Amino acid sequence: MTASVSTTPRAIVFDLGKVLLDFDWQLAVRQLMPHVRNPLTAIQGVLSGSSLLHDYESGAISTSDFFEQVRSRVGFAGTFEDFAAGFGDIFTEIPEMVALHAAVRRAGYKTYLFSNTNELAIQVVRAKFPFFAEFDGWFLSYEQRVMKPAPRSYEIVETMAGLQGPDLFYLDDLPANVEGALARGWRAVVHVSPELSRQALAEAGVRW
Repeated sequence: MTASVSTTPRAIVFDLGKVLLDFDWQLAVRQLMPHVRNPLTAIQGVLSGSSLLHDYESGAISTSDFFEQVRSRVGFAGTFEDFAAGFGDIFTEIPEMVALHAAVRRAGYKTYLFSNTNELAIQVVRAKFPFFAEFDGWFLSYEQRVMKPAPRSYEIVETMAGLQGPDLFYLDDLPANVEGALARGWRAVVHVSPELSRQALAEAGVRW
């Protein structure tokens, strides 16, 4: 692994949800409800931070297992294709952040995606948002079978990038995930707005 000797970051690590893409679980609820026999609260409970969703995003269960368990819990009567479309298509681009990612790449910085996510969501993101292909590496929790802020997840990104400590600058909307990065010596800030994230990068010496 490369030792950290630079005075400015050498790679920028981006979270996906709420940083590059906004998302709305209520959109999934509305899209899935026509196929759901059980009360609205059943599908809301499954989609909003449930242990089942955690198991899916941590790679503990497959997409087919997740679908079967959701179908059982909420009385979903549609096809798998109905479910995949309704569950995964909940994202909208945050243009200022996508533009920032493109700008730092043009300036010569490597970039990495570091996301707690799932297979159905990523299938939609790959298809709809071209910027997703434009990273030097991707940490997707369901593939790696570990989720932020577990220390192992940061280790995987370090190995992927061949960098560690202050050579890495991380943007994430969740304070716990940022704290995990800071604990490993990364530069990191909680993403609140495009303006503040641009300012934080500039203050760290990143130029684009």
